[in-house]
Amino acid sequence: MRFRAVASFILLALSSIYATAYAGDSVTLRLKWLNQAQFAGFYVAQEKGYYKAEGLDVNIQPGGPDFPAVQMVAGGNEQFGVTGADQILIARSKGVPVVALAVIYRRNPFVLFSLAKSGIKTPADYVGKKVGVKLGGNEELIYRAVLAKAEIDKSKLTEIPVKFDITPLLTGTVDVWPGYLINEVLAAKEKGFDVNIVYPSDFGIDLYADTLFTTEKMLKERPDLVKKFVAATLKGWNMAIAAPEEAAKITIKYGDKLSYDHELAMMKASVPLLKPDDKPFGYMDAAGWNSAQKLLLAAGFQKEPVEVAKAFTTQAMP
Repeated sequence: MRFRAVASFILLALSSIYATAYAGDSVTLRLKWLNQAQFAGFYVAQEKGYYKAEGLDVNIQPGGPDFPAVQMVAGGNEQFGVTGADQILIARSKGVPVVALAVIYRRNPFVLFSLAKSGIKTPADYVGKKVGVKLGGNEELIYRAVLAKAEIDKSKLTEIPVKFDITPLLTGTVDVWPGYLINEVLAAKEKGFDVNIVYPSDFGIDLYADTLFTTEKMLKERPDLVKKFVAATLKGWNMAIAAPEEAAKITIKYGDKLSYDHELAMMKASVPLLKPDDKPFGYMDAAGWNSAQKLLLAAGFQKEPVEVAKAFTTQAMP
């Protein structure tokens, strides 16, 4: 009996130690927006056990206006987040010590589009038209950069603040819409409308989009954990890119109102933006970050320049 008691005590102690260690590797990922295929790689990493294989217990939380990823992670209660590359630079310019770990969307999905029947095909056609503007974020930044590159005087068009419902475009209240290839463009096509698209990249504007990030403190205190999280995340995304159908099936588990057809369309539209060339998924370099900072400073979105080398790190990449 005494042996059994001792053995039970040892097992209990070991279980306690294991539970404590595992709890110590519990982390939260705050997404940029609501659950959808835009974040499929994270869901795949979760569902396929890639995080668990690295000893991580990951809690994936949706983002949005009420749960801004930068503030949530910088506050210290959450460890990883997804936000636009522009927000990393803006945050650092305000003294917030966030650091990019990998770029998810290396090609930005933001575009300006109009209904095909309108005949609007280029920024020059915007003159005299009603143009929707999403104020305050990278959408406005890219839109204004396109106008500048195309040498379009904004006083010669009518800007109308818009949000996410594309009804004003479909009903003709707005002529040009600021949206995403992986979302609003798909929504318009699903409703039976053909569209004309203006790609900012055609004007030399290619701002990194969704970016995985953490804090300087996490990198300093838990570098091994950060590397494990990044490795599992990249594995999830590579699988999602290779098998968009399976990724879409996994995605719909994360939202009651998500439909497989729409999430699959979003996933397929995302693949060329997630991995636009033969560089490894997650790739980023100083040139891309310097280009982003130049855009932000020129538009007045970022007041002071930051040391780009400290805004991102590739040390956590496999």
